[in-house]
Amino acid sequence: MRLKEKEIQVGYMYLTSANQYRAVLAIKDEFMIYAPSLEGTSPLSLNFTNLPFDNQPFKKCQIITFAKKEYQLFSINGNEAIKHQLEAHQLATIITQCNAKSAMATLLAD
Repeated sequence: MRLKEKEIQVGYMYLTSANQYRAVLAIKDEFMIYAPSLEGTSPLSLNFTNLPFDNQPFKKCQIITFAKKEYQLFSINGNEAIKHQLEAHQLATIITQCNAKSAMATLLAD
């Protein structure tokens, strides 16, 4: 299934049909920065503590490009949805793991 551009939000995690988690870190105008996991990542367990983004480089793209990828429903803590909201500390951890802080600041300043 494809996403609508308005469905994509900062602080949410999505799962592609290739089993790649994607966490949206920043959005400004038609561009965004996200953190991708490796493709083929195992499903997250019910009470996951380790996020699958460690040492993965962040990506910058147009929102429309992100939305065109094939996505799937996934379940976390018993809730099945196309996207799942990350807790503030999880989002901060992903930003650090992907070394995305300066790229996010640049995007948001443009």
